[in-house]
Formats: sequence, structure tokens, C-alpha cells
Amino acid sequence: MVTPFNLLFICTHNRCRSVLAEVIANTQFEGAFHAVSAGSQPAGEIHPLTLKFLAARGFPTKSLSSQSWDDFAGQEFDLVVTVCDSAANEACPLWMSDAPRAHWGMPDPSRVMGNEVEVEAAFYNVMDALESQLMALKRGLLKDVRV
Repeated sequence: MVTPFNLLFICTHNRCRSVLAEVIANTQFEGAFHAVSAGSQPAGEIHPLTLKFLAARGFPTKSLSSQSWDDFAGQEFDLVVTVCDSAANEACPLWMSDAPRAHWGMPDPSRVMGNEVEVEAAFYNVMDALESQLMALKRGLLKDVRV
């Protein structure tokens, strides 16, 4: 039995992208990952559209909450991933630990101003991009595992 790879996904408010990443990592990859998400300035609630589009794709949403990264201080992670959009001049929080870090810049779909179809497409594009990044990470992890 392989121990899951521990991931921490961070964005500022922990109400959209980091939550999407957490849920996708925990449900789509057959136990390869154990993921949590947090924010440097948590909003205190998950964005309603995050919940809507996760549920629309059949992902669980009941136990989700917007959490502070202080809740995870002292825990060890195999990788800490920021998902803010530095291309849009968004300030990315900096996790201070010895854990390896990665940045997967994702636009914030909760900020898309458009019709329902455009907003839905923005969420699904981010969800698909996160799933692709996680698939690549899983492949990289599994290459090093010899059975």
C-alpha cells in the first residue's frame, strides 16, 4: 500500500481555486493524494458557485469549509501549491516551511463577469486545468514507485 502524497493548496481567501484543487485531488486519483486547502486570509465561507459547479460534476461538497493556513501550522506536506493568478497581478501568499513548493497559476473563476455560460465555462476550465496538473503530478510520483 502506497502512502498518499500530502498536498496543501493555498490561495488568499480559500473559497474557490484552492478548494477546487483539494476536492479534485481527494476524489479523482484513487488515494494517490491526501489534500487540504487553506488561505492566508480565509473568507470564512466557500464561494456559492464553487459549491454549485463541484456538485454539478458530482463532487462532494458537504464537509468543505474556508480554513486558515494557521490550522495547518506544524503539519508536514510533501508539496505546497499556490493557485493564485500572478499573471493577473494577484498577490500569492507565501507558505513558510521547508516543504517543496509549486505555483499553478489559475484565474479566479468566481471573478468572471459574464453570462451563466461564460461563468460555468470559467469554472470548468479551472477544474480541468487542476485535474491535468494533478494527473501530471501523479504520473511523476508513480514513475518513482517500483512494485
